[in-house]
Order: sequence, then structure tokens, then C-alpha cells
Amino acid sequence: MLQLQLKRPLAFFDLETTGVNVASDRIVEISILKAMPDGSQQIKTLKINPRIPIPIESSLVHGIYDDDVKNAPTFKQAAPEIIDFLGDADLAGYNSNRFDIPILMEEFLRVKAVFDIDNRHFVDVQNVFHQMEQRTLKAAYKFYCGKDIVNAHSAEADIKATYEVLLAQIAKYEGVNFEDKKGNITQPIVNNVEALHTFTNLNKPVDFAGRMVFNDNNVEVFNFGKHKGKPVTTVFENEPSYYAWMMNGDFPLYTKNRLEKLWQKFKEQKQAAKPIAPSPLPEAPKPQSPLPQSSKSEAQKLESPLPEARKPVAPKPETINNDMLQMLANKFKKG
Repeated sequence: MLQLQLKRPLAFFDLETTGVNVASDRIVEISILKAMPDGSQQIKTLKINPRIPIPIESSLVHGIYDDDVKNAPTFKQAAPEIIDFLGDADLAGYNSNRFDIPILMEEFLRVKAVFDIDNRHFVDVQNVFHQMEQRTLKAAYKFYCGKDIVNAHSAEADIKATYEVLLAQIAKYEGVNFEDKKGNITQPIVNNVEALHTFTNLNKPVDFAGRMVFNDNNVEVFNFGKHKGKPVTTVFENEPSYYAWMMNGDFPLYTKNRLEKLWQKFKEQKQAAKPIAPSPLPEAPKPQSPLPQSSKSEAQKLESPLPEARKPVAPKPETINNDMLQMLANKFKKG
């Protein structure tokens, strides 16, 4: 069997859940196959108590019922063991970029468990398959490995099949041409996790739910709604309330986590772009030239109000008598 060329472990994992809603459903089983650089494998499978009822429709698919997990650890209790087992491994799975990784990150964020995925590679075996053949896991296993999955929809059976499918895909497609939507022809399927990461993440999502993606210029843009295709920073600038709407809306926690990081980066860049106002120069002190003591006394005298006795008094009008009236009459008398 072909051996993966690994620089660090590659953890294939599969989840069984209460449903398919990334934001609200819970994990009931996780199974991890960790492929090691030396070719060895480690497997861990855990039942998880979701603390909510498992819908019968989901139980009929994966065969896990409420009674099967009532004594199992909650995700908060199991999180340290899962994080320790994963270590620094890259992550792989079947439809893992769109479902398993987002659900896992929601669970970690919900219980405030620290699990950094920024520097990991993600290999989605379904994306290799869908882009090269477009089938389901059962068909993929039959097509690539010539076998049927025994105990299908069991997490452990599914990850073992997924692991074998990737090995068969590498063997089948190494050296095979692939033409993308722009007509570029490459040979993307090689025995290299970084190359497989690039090929299985062609949509370049910012968050696993795909609400934000990188465009051709590697700029974060919204991928839904009225702002689809617009740069996130442009929307922040023109409609900052959109950020608040998303943070308060029914979006996955990981989407909000990424949105918050972009918002903080936007605010820091905007603050850095503000011009720094020059400091005002201090006013020069006014020269002090005190008057001589005698002059100062004169100035004080001029500024002080006149004493009541020295104020000018308006002349009182004379009293009009009969002699004055007679004189006026004689002066204007007609001759």
C-alpha cells in the first residue's frame, strides 16, 4: 500500500451528530485515525453525550441512540483528550471542510477550548473525488478500492474507508491532468499534503461555512446576501451595522470568530491611517514692562471712578415768570 509522505501527522476524522446544522447540532461520536510520518497509525473513537435529544431520523442513519450516550462524557469533558490526541496534526476527512471541521470548531468554541487551526492544512477527500469523479463515499470506496464499506455510517468504518480512498486517489491521479474553470491545466494530485490542501480548498473560504471567501486577489469578500462579492472592509466602511447584524445573527461561532478578527484588523488600519495633528506651539509670554511707581499711581487714579463731589453737575433750568413772557410777546408782536 502507498505510504503518505508526511512532515507531521495527518488526522483523518469523522463525526456522527444530532443533525446537519453546523450552528446548533452536536457531536455524538468522533473517530480519529492519525497517520504518522513513519507510516504507523493511531485510532481513537469516543462517544459524546450531546446533552440534547438525538432525533430519531439521525439515529436511524448512524445507529446511535440517547441510551447509547447517556453515560458518555460531554464534549467539554472530552475536549482536552481530543485536543491532546490531535496534537499538531493536519486535518483530513470526507466533506470535512464543509461539515466535520466547522462542527468540531463550533464545539470547541462553545466550551471555550483552545484549538488553533490557523497553521494546519486541511485535506478534504470528497473534494478530490467530486472534482475528479463526482461520487459519494460509498461509490468512491467502490470505485477506487473495489470494495464495499462494511458497517457503513459507523464513524470508524467511514474514516478507514476515507483513508484508503485518499491513498487510492493519489495512486490513480498522480500525473493526471486537471483543467480548472479558467482553463488552466495542472497535475494537482501528488503525494504531498500541502498540495492536496490547495487542491481541496479551491474556493478559498475564510470561514468553513463559506460566508466569506478570498477572491482572485486574495481579498476577503462576502459570499452571500446583498453584499456578495464585495470586500469585507468596503462593507465595514460603508455599512458598519452589517458587522453588528452578523455578530448578533444566527451564524456559526467560527464565522463570527473570523468576522471579529477582520473587524479588529479594519479598525486598527483605520486608526493607523488617521493623520496626526501637530501639537500647538506654546504662546510667547507677553513682555512685562511695569510702570514706575508714580506713573502707576496716576494710572490707577485715571481708572478709578471720580469722587462724587468732583462729578460735573448739569445747570438747573431757570424758572419762567410773567416778565419773561411779556418780553417774548413784545419780541414777536406784529408791527
